[in-house]
Amino acid sequence: MQYTEIMVRYGELSTKGKNKRNFIDRLGTNVRNSLRGFDDLVVKANRDRMHINLNGDDSELVMQRLSQVFGIQNFSPAIRVEQDLDAVKETAVAMVSEQFVEGTTFKVNTRRSDHDFELDTNEMNDELGGWILDHVPGITVKMKQPDIILRVEVRANGIFLSSETRQGAGGLPVGTAGKGMLMLSGGIDSPVAGYLGMKRGVSMEMVHFFSPPYTSEQALAKAKELTVKLTPYVGTIQFIEVPFTEIQEQIKHDVPEPYLMTITRRFMLRLTEKIAELRGGLAIFNGESLGQVASQTLESMVAINDVTTMPIIRPVVSMDKNEIIDVAKKIDTFNLSIKPFEDCCTIFAPPAPKTKPRLDRSREFEARLDIDGLIERALAGVKVTKIHIGEEYLNENSSLFAELL
Repeated sequence: MQYTEIMVRYGELSTKGKNKRNFIDRLGTNVRNSLRGFDDLVVKANRDRMHINLNGDDSELVMQRLSQVFGIQNFSPAIRVEQDLDAVKETAVAMVSEQFVEGTTFKVNTRRSDHDFELDTNEMNDELGGWILDHVPGITVKMKQPDIILRVEVRANGIFLSSETRQGAGGLPVGTAGKGMLMLSGGIDSPVAGYLGMKRGVSMEMVHFFSPPYTSEQALAKAKELTVKLTPYVGTIQFIEVPFTEIQEQIKHDVPEPYLMTITRRFMLRLTEKIAELRGGLAIFNGESLGQVASQTLESMVAINDVTTMPIIRPVVSMDKNEIIDVAKKIDTFNLSIKPFEDCCTIFAPPAPKTKPRLDRSREFEARLDIDGLIERALAGVKVTKIHIGEEYLNENSSLFAELL
C-alpha cells in the first residue's frame, strides 16, 4: 500500500521522567541522521510518539533504516485520510484485505485525540468492524490475540489507520549516555563492542591505529567500512586515524619480544585517553574478551590498564567467540571483519607473547622509550573523518579492492 506516515513508539524512554524530553529530542536527531537521503520526509518527535510524514518517500526503505535506530520499541506504517467516514471505511477494507488469508481474525482499536469527531471510540470500533465483516468475506472478529489489529487514530488533522507493527532495535538513543572512544581494529570483536555500547546510548567515536607501510591502505579502508556498518544506528560517526608506525618501530627495537604486545597496548591506551580528553570522551571501549588471546588475560589487563585512570568498558568481556560471531553476523560486520588485511595489532605480534606479564617489568621496559615524545608526535598526525551512512571505502569497483586480485 502507499503509506503516508510511520508512527514510532518509544521503548525505555517512557521511564525517563523529567529527562524524557531530552531523550526524545536526541532520538529525533538520530532518526533524521539515519534517514539521510530521504529528502521529502518530515520527522516530528512528540512526547508520546514520533510521526514520520513520508511525503512520497519509499516506506519500505525508510522502515529498513528505522529498524536499526536505538531507542525505538516498534513502529507502524500508516495511511492518513480526511475525517470522512466513507474514506476511512474504504481504506480500512483495502488495508485488511491486503493481509487477509483464509482463517484470518481481526479487531479494531480506536484512539481519539480529536473529541469533536462525530463518533466516539466504541462507536468507531463498531462501525468499522461491521463494515470489514461485510466487505472482507471469511474474516472473523477475535478480541484477544487476533491476527490483525486495525489501529485507528482520530486526530485534528485527519484519521490515521495502521495494521502492521514492526519491532525496533530497542535500547537507548545514541548520545544520551555520553561519549566513548572505541578502539576499533579490523577484527570481529571491536565492532560488536561498539554496537553494544551504542545500544546503551553511548555516542561512539572510532579510534583506529595504522602503521604504514606495515599496514596497507586496504586495512585502513576496511576499518572505515566497518564504521559505515555501524552508522545506521546513529547516522554519522567520527573516525579517528592515529599514526602508529614510529611507536611500533621503537617498541620493536627496544623492548624484549615477549613484551611487545603489552607495551604496544599500553601506548594505544595512552593515546586513546589523550584523544578522549581532547574530544570530551568519558570512557574507552574495546573488544577484549577475557582469555581469548594473550593480551586479554587478567594479568595482561592489569599490566596494560596501568597507564590510564579512565574507565575501560569491555562489552564482550564475558562472551565466547561464537556468541560474538553471532552478533557480528546480525549487524553485518562479520564477513568484512574476516577479510585478510592485517592491522597494527598483528604485524609485529611475537610468536610467544607473555600471557602473564609483570607490571614492574612492563614499566621497566617502557622506560627505555621516549614516551612523551612518541605520544606527542602521534597526536600531531591524528586525522578525523566524519563517516556517513551508505558510504563506501572498500568495494569491488575501488582501486584498493582491485589491487588484491
